[in-house]
Amino acid sequence: MKTSFILAAGLLAALNAQAHIVLEQRTAEAGSYYKATFMLTHGCDGSPTREVKVTLPEGFQRARPQPKPGWTLETQSEKLAKPYETHGKTITEDVRVVTWRGGPLLDAHYDELIIMGRLPATPGKIYFKVEQVCEKGRHDWVAIPEPGKTIRDYKEPAAELTLTPRAEPAAAPATVHKHE
Repeated sequence: MKTSFILAAGLLAALNAQAHIVLEQRTAEAGSYYKATFMLTHGCDGSPTREVKVTLPEGFQRARPQPKPGWTLETQSEKLAKPYETHGKTITEDVRVVTWRGGPLLDAHYDELIIMGRLPATPGKIYFKVEQVCEKGRHDWVAIPEPGKTIRDYKEPAAELTLTPRAEPAAAPATVHKHE
């Protein structure tokens, strides 16, 4: 009986986690390039999705969204508070918002939207705010957990990504020289 309850609670938690727009890969190495794949698993109470708008977290650089047939793609750039260097150029403005419009993606169907970019160099959690607009209704997946809470504490949490420390490159083997 107790085991059945635990299994049922685990299944409900898994289904609840999938009810949100989440990232396919929920951990990545800080400072690396990352393919953010947002999984759309439902519409709005049976209504098809017509628009998805992703606000990128601070420090996400060089965003390159993937076009999707049947959808228009729009990016919105903003002046950066802290410019960065890449390939010998100083970047002072970067993509901050990506919007796909079109479809529609029926409530009973599944799809993915992808943005490639470089992650912040500091380990920790970052959040992608996602607005899902349907023919009737909307979901604003924008809640960022307060200290002591997790995304499970919110009805419409932002998509969470955990940045892990960069792996140190393996040291080259020592070379032994013989002198004769």
